[in-house]
Amino acid sequence: MLRFVVGAEDLVRTRFALSPVFELHHLIRALQSPHPQGVPEAWLARLRPRFTELAGRHGAGLAAIDALHTPRAGATFFSPPPRLQTIEDDLATMRAAPADGVRAEIDFYLRHRRDVSNAARAVLAAPDALDRLADVLAAAWTALLEDDWPRLRLLCERDVVHRVGELGRAGWAAALAGLHRKVRWRDGGIDLHVRSRGEIALGGHGLLLVPSVFVWPEIAVYADDPWPKAIVYPARGVGTLLEHGPPEPPAHLSALLGRSRALLLATLGDPASTSQLARAYGMATGAVGDHLAVLHRSGLVHRARSGRSVLYHRTPLGDALVTAPADAVPKSL
Repeated sequence: MLRFVVGAEDLVRTRFALSPVFELHHLIRALQSPHPQGVPEAWLARLRPRFTELAGRHGAGLAAIDALHTPRAGATFFSPPPRLQTIEDDLATMRAAPADGVRAEIDFYLRHRRDVSNAARAVLAAPDALDRLADVLAAAWTALLEDDWPRLRLLCERDVVHRVGELGRAGWAAALAGLHRKVRWRDGGIDLHVRSRGEIALGGHGLLLVPSVFVWPEIAVYADDPWPKAIVYPARGVGTLLEHGPPEPPAHLSALLGRSRALLLATLGDPASTSQLARAYGMATGAVGDHLAVLHRSGLVHRARSGRSVLYHRTPLGDALVTAPADAVPKSL
């Protein structure tokens, strides 16, 4: 068991963040490996034709990316600590990694991976290896994850809203209680039931909590530099999303409300803002705002301010309408 010892200053400095590049690495590894890494076969089957095409253009680069992993670890310069939460930020940080540290990590993994192809070794030996790897990741993002990311980001952002609410309502024990079965708060620290062992003081730097899609159903723990101490955990609802796909409103609800309003209502089992919903579904912000105003006037959603955002959430009446059988739903409101 690994344990993070938490001090008073750590409680103040702990924050949430997203890591698009972490999600991308996990998805690439699931597509490269005979073991799906927790990504359901339906997702992999949908993406394999895209991955095959990508490999036809960037095979050596993808092999080089795979070479920089072992079953329990990966090169740290590959997944820089989350900052501004976009793939562009992640790749820019990666490109700026110190050359000496990058070369040392590459050499380390090549010593421990005897199965690396000559083509992959050529990529990793090149003077511009870092830029080549970043270019492959950028191409992989466009091919594999860019289309799905708005919905996945919404899921992660809503998890953060929930955790922050729990933290404010009942403190750390409540916020961590549903994080994962391998994580729990105990006696001023966080117990992590993972392979690593020992006790690590956060030392006033706080903890980074990163909701993730493709880490499901496990967790990832960062306890070494250059990452801050971090826990990457499955976002709430991710299992349902990965196994069953995004929410699709029942036909009778779409007939009653119109498909866009029905989709928004079906999504709002957890709070979300207008901009988050617009980004997730590729809709104009103004159109989403108009739909939410109608749902609000009808008593199907309520709204509440959270910081700078206004969050919408289904009311009990909205819950009843979404879950009611078709023959119980009225033909008009």
